[in-house]
Amino acid sequence: MLRVSALTLCVLAAAACSQPAQVEAPDSIAAVAGADVPADVVAAAQAVAPGFTVSEAERKERDGRVYYDVEGLRADGAEIELDILQTEQGWRVVEVQREIAWSAAPASVRTVAEASPGAFTPVRVIESVQTEDSAVIYELFAEGRPEAPSMEVRVDGSGTRVMTQANPH
Repeated sequence: MLRVSALTLCVLAAAACSQPAQVEAPDSIAAVAGADVPADVVAAAQAVAPGFTVSEAERKERDGRVYYDVEGLRADGAEIELDILQTEQGWRVVEVQREIAWSAAPASVRTVAEASPGAFTPVRVIESVQTEDSAVIYELFAEGRPEAPSMEVRVDGSGTRVMTQANPH
């Protein structure tokens, strides 16, 4: 039995080394009903999106930070997701996200992404406005890989570029 266990460990170690790097998962995720989202989290959301109503949420802990990912509707009925970070000063919206069609992404984003090594046509695009610096990140998802973006393109005052590291939020 010890031989089998050692062999199994060797096979698992070899398989782990041959797998592509994965996006780091949150330390913990807990679903939260819309009615159970803390009032101060909802207030932070409504400060950024007046009239926002919560439909569902998740509480996440990652790298020592606590977030609520809150999905819902703006006053105009548009669906958005807000990433809200707990800080010493209280809850702060760090990203406002919405799903868009690839054809609706700015031309500069499409051009940079299509010229990149490993270019692909995204099956899903999330536009993510960063409230800290007003940059916009386009998360591009490849066919068959829904768990994490296969490419992220950042648009800010210095231009449009493919990101080499995942966005921290």
